[in-house]
This record gives sequence, C-alpha cells and structure tokens, in this order.
Amino acid sequence: MSPFYCMIMKINIDCAGCYRKIREALLKIEELESHLIERKLGRVSVCGEFVPQSVAIRLRKMINRRVEILEIKEAVVGSRETAGNGGHHGGEGGGGGRQRVMVAAAACNK
Repeated sequence: MSPFYCMIMKINIDCAGCYRKIREALLKIEELESHLIERKLGRVSVCGEFVPQSVAIRLRKMINRRVEILEIKEAVVGSRETAGNGGHHGGEGGGGGRQRVMVAAAACNK
C-alpha cells in the first residue's frame, strides 16, 4: 500500500471543456480520495494513497495536456488503527477516512 500523499500540479485550463476533461479524468483515478481544481490559477491538488509520478503520467495521457508537478507532500497522519476506524470498536468505521483527507488537504495548502 502506498503512503498518503498530497500533490499539486500545474495544468493549463483554458476553457470549460478543459476543466470538464480534467475533472472526469480525476474521478476515474481510483487511488485519489480528494481533488481540488483551481481553474484561474491552473492548479490541481490531489490527495490519496498513490505513487505521485504515475498519477501525473496517467493524468497526462488521459487529458492529452502537459502536467507539471509543483509540489509533493507526504501527509503524516495518526496511527493506522485510529485513522482506519475512527477510534471506535465494532460497528461502522466512523469518519476516519474523512479525517485523513481533511488533514492531508490542510497539509497540502500550507
């Protein structure tokens, strides 16, 4: 299993069609837990358990546009037990995954 990363990429987003193409491509990549497209800045932030270079290459092939990696951060999250099931014993997992995404997104935006 890959570590939890937060990566910022620069992609030229000219029009609504480009935005839609990028969004659809990001939604097809299963390793990504969250993404943020900043259209005016031409930046795309993604978080999840993935290999950063392979996600950038896959995205470039899917959208047929240049993808430049600006920043990669490995998010440090609490122990797997606490993050995996939200600290509860039994029942559903709680919000562990949601908490991890929020922590990673905060780390990515610093």
